[in-house]
Amino acid sequence: MALDRLLDLSSDLSARSVFLFGPRQTGKTTLLRMRYPTAPRFNLLQGDVFLRFSANPGRLRRELEDVDARLGPVVIDEIQKLPALLDDVHDLIERRGFRFVVTGSSPVKLRRGGTNLLGGRARLRDLMPLVSVEIPEFNLGRALLYGTLPSIYLSDQPWLDLEAYCGTYLQLEVQAEGLVRGIEPFSRFLRSAARRSGEQIVFERIASEAQVPSRTVREFYQVLADTLLGVMLDPIEPGRSARRRVVSRGKFYFFDVGVAHALSGTTALNDHTSEYGHALEQFIFMEIRAWRSYRRDDRPFGFWRTTSGMEVDFLLGSEVAIEVKATAGATRADTRGLADIADEARFRRRILVCREPVRRIVDGIEILPVHSFLEELWAGRV
Repeated sequence: MALDRLLDLSSDLSARSVFLFGPRQTGKTTLLRMRYPTAPRFNLLQGDVFLRFSANPGRLRRELEDVDARLGPVVIDEIQKLPALLDDVHDLIERRGFRFVVTGSSPVKLRRGGTNLLGGRARLRDLMPLVSVEIPEFNLGRALLYGTLPSIYLSDQPWLDLEAYCGTYLQLEVQAEGLVRGIEPFSRFLRSAARRSGEQIVFERIASEAQVPSRTVREFYQVLADTLLGVMLDPIEPGRSARRRVVSRGKFYFFDVGVAHALSGTTALNDHTSEYGHALEQFIFMEIRAWRSYRRDDRPFGFWRTTSGMEVDFLLGSEVAIEVKATAGATRADTRGLADIADEARFRRRILVCREPVRRIVDGIEILPVHSFLEELWAGRV
């Protein structure tokens, strides 16, 4: 089943070409086939296409010789397989006015020295896993356990597909690219990092669990970021004259809660456990992250945690503070962080996202059911 996606590239393509990045199976190829069904396309994951272009420099220019550049974009999938092809792309943009959509699931190769990144002639966009508003009859429980990669959320055997996905990631994105010296210690690290997705990183603790040096843990986290498997969320000061000291360590979130579960070995979620609460927090993080990317919201995005332990899960600048709890009956203990942060800045909204059935307001703090928060987020009202 092909789902319509929110990411709109039309305004970008009206002025520039586009680099479209995203982890494997987020739906980049499907999206482009739906939006540009007649576009010339070259998938470098296909062996014959890769060999054709790697063996014949300049082949792309010859294959597009009779194509009218005004008819729409040219699609090149998985450019990290052959970064040198960007020289031809650059030439065709300059000389003939072509617009390209160039996709990639591992931009680390492109960031290595010397790669032609088209000199500002292409905008960078990201495609995330499915978000709630893109899924008909959205099932929160399914999303929290299996994540929202399209092929996995829609699968009749999601757990088997998740395990295969993680194995493919290790083989294709890490081992084949030579990003780590040994796959066994990296696999141990992945399990530990996935179990602690959404927690502040303590390198020494993870190093002990994975049986690797702390400096190696730092390198491994960089590999996760380079291959788009996760992202760091940094602590931020909510106001210019903060009254409390804020921690310095960031929180690392995997890009998909289902992938984190597959790597950590979590096969079930009970809604009365801390694991459920962590999954809900990570899911809300993914929704906010995707919303900011698709809507190009440039407010600072981070979290607040003081050295004394006061915490709010997510901040959008000094305007919106969001705490996530799995509770179905919020108490003052659940809103303590949101109450304390009001002393740091004048937030327009302070929101507790939880499993209560009806929205209400307590001491200026909005208590929103999960579905209400998601509706407001994607309607642009948060």
